[in-house]
Amino acid sequence: MPAQTIKRLAGPAYISNSAANIYTQNSLIYDIVKHIHIANVTASPVTFSLYVGATNGSAGGTQLFGAVSVAANSYIDWYANLKLVGAVDFLSGVAGSASALVITVEGESYVI
Repeated sequence: MPAQTIKRLAGPAYISNSAANIYTQNSLIYDIVKHIHIANVTASPVTFSLYVGATNGSAGGTQLFGAVSVAANSYIDWYANLKLVGAVDFLSGVAGSASALVITVEGESYVI
């Protein structure tokens, strides 16, 4: 398999304060998430949870991150190799406050 270029898969966009999809993929590809950046753009700490699974999901046992706090005017970076397959794996999330956390997802795409 040839080397792929890292590209932006989602965002920058606010994480909603109700469970919502952050990234939905095409059924003809799979993606390897390499980097997730979450920035708190407010003067107060805010928590977030991310989930891998059903669309708009927030079911227990599907958390990638659960109730992680991001300090005021700070950020969190996460590096990994998370495979999201076709139109069956969704990356969804929820923040403790609306319009507070901005998420950007980067990775590689491959044709199935």
